[in-house]
Amino acid sequence: MFDINYTFHWSQAFRALPEMIDGALITLQIAVLSMIIGILIGVPLALAKGSQSRSLRLFASTWIEVARNTPALFQVYMIYFGVPAVLQGVASLFGVDFRALGINIFYLDSYWAVLVGIAFNNAGYLAETFRGGLRAVPPTQTRAARSLGFGAFDAFRLIVLPQMFRAVFHPMTNQMVWAILMTSIGIFVGLNIDLTGVTQELNARTFRTFEFFALAAAIYYVIAKIVTGGARLIAWRLFRY
Repeated sequence: MFDINYTFHWSQAFRALPEMIDGALITLQIAVLSMIIGILIGVPLALAKGSQSRSLRLFASTWIEVARNTPALFQVYMIYFGVPAVLQGVASLFGVDFRALGINIFYLDSYWAVLVGIAFNNAGYLAETFRGGLRAVPPTQTRAARSLGFGAFDAFRLIVLPQMFRAVFHPMTNQMVWAILMTSIGIFVGLNIDLTGVTQELNARTFRTFEFFALAAAIYYVIAKIVTGGARLIAWRLFRY
């Protein structure tokens, strides 16, 4: 017989709930910013992937392949540890050693490393989503806009893009939820101000692992449900016709 002798102390977890909520706000901040950056980069990547320029297609394909086919943790590690080392190595080629001078201009703190890493990942996934959305817009839409006097850029901005975003709205919602959950990998590069980081700090102080991480999981679940519920409400409002 197994003797499981564990006494739950939920009161400690609930007393720390304000700290965890503050961490959840940082988690949401990172996810929203990474989605905005991912969208701003993902649209040009989608266009580059379908362009006539071989160099643009190669650049876009490389970004997308790396983002989609390597672990997100690896990408964050490379940004946090790898990029500063490479930049310092390039500076050393010119005889400059900033570390010897006590200056680390290439240091990227954990918050920005996680934000850039998730944005990089989002851009790769969203680029393919947007490419599918662009294919869903009939070419006749562009021709009709041009026949009405729209320039090429205005036709794309005012006619094609809105229809594309409508087609990919729900996949973008899924990517947003994925970004929220992916912020938890920040703990591996020392991020201690997001929900997972705060939870780990509380766990280290109290050793109430189950209570704190169960509460953190519930908070992640609530955030994800709020995002998906809000997306459904927005979709109902915008796409009724």
